[in-house]
Amino acid sequence: MPLQQFDDAELHAKAIELGVIAEGDELPRNQRSRVAAALLGERRAAEQPKAPAEPVRAREITVRGSEITVDGRPFPWLVARAPMEIGLAPDGSGTVRLTLLADSVQVLQPPTSTSESE
Repeated sequence: MPLQQFDDAELHAKAIELGVIAEGDELPRNQRSRVAAALLGERRAAEQPKAPAEPVRAREITVRGSEITVDGRPFPWLVARAPMEIGLAPDGSGTVRLTLLADSVQVLQPPTSTSESE
């Protein structure tokens, strides 16, 4: 992103935040690229895809006819009319196996970590 993509007000505010200048001072021309680089780094970081959240166990799954809720929220995907497998343990915990409908499915091998490949 060229320097021209940042207006003077944005550069000035970031320079103050970085401590390059004090409030009311002018931003020296030789510091503009440094401040623009900081702004560009922030924008790129914001555009980076976030790592997926760690999976958690559902507290409660409710199946009522075709309505499925997970922890009180509607299950957001279409479920096939194929039979569900529901397993219940004596303590009330259990499992639900169902079939999700999708237009496309990809099965990819996860990347190996460097420690596994050594």
